[in-house]
Amino acid sequence: MAAGADVRDILELAGGDNDGPISKKDFINSEKKKAKKTTETLTFKRPEGMHREVYALLYSDKNRDAPPLLPSDTTQGYRTVKAKLGCKRVRPWKWMPFTNPARRDGAVFHHWRRMAEEGKDYPFARFNKAVQVPVYSEQEYQMYLHDDGWTKAETDHLFDLCKRFDLRFIVVHDRYDHQQYRKRSTEDLKERYYNICGKLTKVRAATGTEPKMYVFDAGHERRRKEQLERLFNRTPDQVAEEEYLMQELRKMESRKKDREKKAQDLQKLITAADTNTEMRRAERKATKKKLPLKREMEKPTVPETAGIKFPDFKSAGVTLRSQRMKLPSSVGQKKIKAIDQILTEREVDLNPMPTEEIVQMFNELRSDLVLVYELKQAHGNCEYEQQMLRHRYEALLKAGGGGVPVGPPGGGGLEAPGGPEVPAWPGPDDIKGEAKEQIIDVVGAPLTPNSRKRRESASSSSSIKKVKKP
Repeated sequence: MAAGADVRDILELAGGDNDGPISKKDFINSEKKKAKKTTETLTFKRPEGMHREVYALLYSDKNRDAPPLLPSDTTQGYRTVKAKLGCKRVRPWKWMPFTNPARRDGAVFHHWRRMAEEGKDYPFARFNKAVQVPVYSEQEYQMYLHDDGWTKAETDHLFDLCKRFDLRFIVVHDRYDHQQYRKRSTEDLKERYYNICGKLTKVRAATGTEPKMYVFDAGHERRRKEQLERLFNRTPDQVAEEEYLMQELRKMESRKKDREKKAQDLQKLITAADTNTEMRRAERKATKKKLPLKREMEKPTVPETAGIKFPDFKSAGVTLRSQRMKLPSSVGQKKIKAIDQILTEREVDLNPMPTEEIVQMFNELRSDLVLVYELKQAHGNCEYEQQMLRHRYEALLKAGGGGVPVGPPGGGGLEAPGGPEVPAWPGPDDIKGEAKEQIIDVVGAPLTPNSRKRRESASSSSSIKKVKKP
């Protein structure tokens, strides 16, 4: 609940400190207290318009120190400051005429302006920027600028239009006198103008200096406009055909990247298998020779992509040997289920006695099972791609009217006239695969997520069945 002082502060009521019983000290020190209160109220008076809660953040009764920030002008408070109009005389304005230096027709306009600025130049005339068009003499033209395709009168007409329209060559081409002179294109006008500018700059430059010259490539500009015109005049069928070709190009690039990635993964698996075989052979030779090897050296250094990489417990402290048999989190659930299923069917204990030798051999066994699982899956993917390409080949032969003959499913080659027997392309019946692997995209479109999941599940199941066989 709020105290009495807070209620009086909210209601802006005075008093409240003299409600208690009166003592002798109150009479003696009454004048001193009044003086202190008046000074405090004058110094720390809450500004008008400021809320009590906001002012409490700056100043409180418990903390009598001066606040860090206080408005210097407490009379205005937080009200909007009104405009303070001075008592000076208003500057007079006058309706006066003016001329624009950018115009050459001598037009006179009128506007309001202060009388103190009477007679000054038009303030916006400084924004008039004119292009500096070079001027040549008769001697310079005859010595350096002569061209068989252009006459001097035609060149003078071109430079006059460029000066009038500030090098806006589209306007210059529109205003060009095509009846009196030869019909010229915009590129021809640009080429003639910039060639003359470059020659004059080179001739008038000081000796020993290399001036900067602008070179206009008229041929490139013509080819660019021709290409834009062809692009603009395309028919809807041509646009659709171009979009189709671009999509096919993207598909081909994506398939190429997928094939390269799969080839790299398969190469890594093969390299990992070879590394495991070599390390085991080396271990067996070392065991036969009874060489003293450390426990760390006994563990084969298998690459990360081969099988399972078990963590090394090299931290200080006591650890259980059974923790080394725990599969890492990087192994997927499918692989874990496949390992458990194979071990159960082979009547191998899933949690054997964790001796040093058993832990090492059990981890190697599961790592080999995962490696075999990945190799089987990669082999199934390759068979699936081979089957898909075979069906695409057959579909293209059917669509093309049989450009290359295909042998019968039963085998046998085709005998070419006057030559040896040509081996026939194997038929679809020669492909041995699972029933789920027969779902093939004949057109050759990229695999959808559903078809890819079905293919992976089919290949994983087939790989597990093959591992089960003795």
